[in-house]
Amino acid sequence: MKPARTLKHIEAPYSWSQVANGEWAVELLQSRLDEWSPKLFGYHMLKLGGLSCELASPHCNIQHQICIDKHNPLHNVIADSFDLPFIEKSFDACLVSHQLDYCSDPHRLLREVDRVTVDDGYLLLTGHNPVSILGIKGLLPWNRKKYPWLGRMFMPYRVKDWLSVLNYEVVHHENFAVLPATKHLACSAWAENMLSDSCSMIGSMYFIVARKRTFPLKPIKPTWKLRRQLSPLRVNCRTKANQNVSD
Repeated sequence: MKPARTLKHIEAPYSWSQVANGEWAVELLQSRLDEWSPKLFGYHMLKLGGLSCELASPHCNIQHQICIDKHNPLHNVIADSFDLPFIEKSFDACLVSHQLDYCSDPHRLLREVDRVTVDDGYLLLTGHNPVSILGIKGLLPWNRKKYPWLGRMFMPYRVKDWLSVLNYEVVHHENFAVLPATKHLACSAWAENMLSDSCSMIGSMYFIVARKRTFPLKPIKPTWKLRRQLSPLRVNCRTKANQNVSD
């Protein structure tokens, strides 16, 4: 297995129009995001990267949404993904769409996103699956200099392992888009419905929803295990002399 970190600079696409079959990918991702948007609650949401900026979330309960990218016109803030200009625990939900595929250090990117995410916050991750028909197309020499094959593809189970190290609980994982986009959309949709259950492992894209779990460093002991405090007993100090005097 190749290391996740690389010294090679990979220029990430800032729009889905730069990616092969980008409109098809956006349509499939948008349907998954529309399903999960109403389940997100909070005050602030982060969309990291130009591909994340172009995914709409009108049904999301989080109204204040910040989009970060350098070239996409939908951005609100221009910043480095490895050094976000926000304090710790600023966002209730973060959308990172296909950013790990074009990142030179995915571990560092996830740690930075984890820094700005609140406890019990949501992290939505999408990416390409190398074990798929789309991934195999990257072996063709005329596709190696095109998006998405210009970047790197990580197995979704490897991404889930990275999240577990950061104490994230994966609440939803789905592989989809078994067949690549074709001109015959009706036939493609029918075949996708037939193969979605049995061939989900070779889906071209993955959609992961994880929740940040924070555990205390010092475990709290149950009350029945706490040591009882000693309390002085009341002792009758009356003597025989005192009894005679009283008599």
